[in-house]
Amino acid sequence: MNSTSVTGIRGELHIDGRSLSYLDFGGPGRPLLALHGHLYEGRTWAQLTEALAPQWRVIAPDQRGHGDSERAASYTRDDYVNDAIALLDHLGIGQAVTLGHSGGGITAFQIAARRPERVSAIVNAEGPVCDLADGPSALSFVLSMPYTAPDRQALLDAIGPLAPMLGDKLRPTPGGGWRLPFHPQDTITSEQGTHGDHWADWTSTTCPALFVLARDSQVITPEDGKEIVARRANTQLVELDGDHFVHTTDPDGFAAAVKTFLDTLD
Repeated sequence: MNSTSVTGIRGELHIDGRSLSYLDFGGPGRPLLALHGHLYEGRTWAQLTEALAPQWRVIAPDQRGHGDSERAASYTRDDYVNDAIALLDHLGIGQAVTLGHSGGGITAFQIAARRPERVSAIVNAEGPVCDLADGPSALSFVLSMPYTAPDRQALLDAIGPLAPMLGDKLRPTPGGGWRLPFHPQDTITSEQGTHGDHWADWTSTTCPALFVLARDSQVITPEDGKEIVARRANTQLVELDGDHFVHTTDPDGFAAAVKTFLDTLD
């Protein structure tokens, strides 16, 4: 491990010749693997970590191609699951709660589907289960964004309306320029990899699960949210105000819902 800060200890492991960066928020609590969605990074879970400490030790990777983690040759569902298992192995964690938002939510329940002995409970925040693959990628707008720019302000100007969301996530490059925290084309490839019918993965396990649905979600309808909960055993529903990015639009409500759920676990 290397640099330490109030937002966790940053470490990295090497998988197939590339680095996977992660934040380990430490503490004596039970392990919780927190998986961000597209356009985000592990640091997005810092506020949740504060709410869950000291009962829970949150480990939050920058998933492949995001944040400080290096770009990868592919972005399949199995790739993300394998990265998560490799991180748990690296840290010597036999079993954890898996929590994720959007694409990270899909990964959270797919880890349980493929390696049920490694997952004690699931928190799925707005992770689709039914196939939403109709039309172009919902993230196609990123293709108009440059990956790099000569300086930070030039990159902020180029990303325009997304500057408030991404401004604190931009990274300096070795050559003196700046880059996005994700590559636009990688992001489209990764998002398209989330398409498909995930019902078999979602319903194949019976460990305790919480599904968090945003009332103003752009991704999941209220009807779909209720079906997601009804079709899986041992699953609770929480509805929160805000849009698809519910962990940032209502961070206090999200943290309270997650903490309440985790408090019920054995």
